[in-house]
Amino acid sequence: MVSRLALLSSMMLLLAVGTNAGGIAIYWGQNGGEGTLAETCSTGNYDFVNLAFLATFGNSQTPMINLAGHCDPYSNGCTKLTTDIKSCQAKGVKVMLTLGGAAGSYYLTSAEDAKQVATYLWNNFLGGQSSTRPLGEAVLDGIDFDIEGGTTQHWDDLARYLSGYSSQGKKVYLTAAPQCPFPDAYIGTALKTGLFDYVWVQFYNNPPCQYSGGITNLEDAWKQWTSDIPAAKIFLGLPASPTAAGSGYIPVGDLTSKVLPAIKSSSKYGGVMLWDKYHDDQTGYSSSIKSHV
Repeated sequence: MVSRLALLSSMMLLLAVGTNAGGIAIYWGQNGGEGTLAETCSTGNYDFVNLAFLATFGNSQTPMINLAGHCDPYSNGCTKLTTDIKSCQAKGVKVMLTLGGAAGSYYLTSAEDAKQVATYLWNNFLGGQSSTRPLGEAVLDGIDFDIEGGTTQHWDDLARYLSGYSSQGKKVYLTAAPQCPFPDAYIGTALKTGLFDYVWVQFYNNPPCQYSGGITNLEDAWKQWTSDIPAAKIFLGLPASPTAAGSGYIPVGDLTSKVLPAIKSSSKYGGVMLWDKYHDDQTGYSSSIKSHV
């Protein structure tokens, strides 16, 4: 009887710990030396892989994906990724297409422009039909907004149009990577729509709200994001190595002993986002933190 009770209590403890266990999201695509997409998902470390980037779109431009050294979109060379995408999804990993980035050419001129971009994304990367799908026939799980330039307007329109496609069968997940100063300068309005499922906030390259030995600034910003943004889950976005960003890297020991214990009690805690797979390969960061996330 005693051993049965002990077993029961340990199972309940496991359940309690498990309920607030988070996942890891990773960015892949900007370094040919980071391994294939299939290899990335086979590590078992990641719950989300964000394909970075669709860097050119909007304002009547021909949309263009940029996956650096992985494949050449100009010769339809990225369609070979279909097999890898399906392999990831078969393992339960959600694969997102990331819009924007720090060096893209993207701009939305109007709500109509946003609608045209949404239609393009649906037909070429999601559940629609097109003869020119850059990644082949695989249907991605959704769209990630990493908007760091262009315009502050109409991202909410784009989110609404994309979300509307969820009614056509498979849910279109919407995620975003805003900077930690609140509200985000570019997609602050879009995030208020409540249409975003997961928001991985960039707590790096932003000294006022990132970790710098002391946790106060980060914790204050975290509380604001989790209380003011109507998303299902908020993730702590970090560089996977000291060289992955200008500032904001958190040593593994500090993350697991100081930072995560301070933020995991939030019901909106979703896990950790890392930039990026290449730097994670150099440090083994995701493997080191996975059991703590």
